[in-house]
Order: sequence, then structure tokens, then C-alpha cells
Amino acid sequence: MENKSDPTRKSGKPAPKGREERLKAALKANLARRKAQSRARSTSEGTDNKDE
Repeated sequence: MENKSDPTRKSGKPAPKGREERLKAALKANLARRKAQSRARSTSEGTDNKDE
């Protein structure tokens, strides 16, 4: 196999808008999911202590 550069990727140029939008949406979804997980953990920790 030869190492040929991908003609769609050009170094030094900004990323296409579509890719940036996808990354932005993925980052936002990831952050929301992590916040929800954190909230769920904090509420479950509070309920566990009541049983003791």
C-alpha cells in the first residue's frame, strides 16, 4: 500500500462548516449527557444515605 494523501484533506485550511457543526453538536450532546449522569449520581448518593 502506498501512502497517498487524501485529496479531500488539505492541511492549513480551516475545517468545512459541516464538520464543525457536527463536532459542535456532538460536544453539546456529550456535555448534556455527562451533566445528566452527574445529577443522577448525586441524587442516588443522597437516597443511599437515607437507608442507613
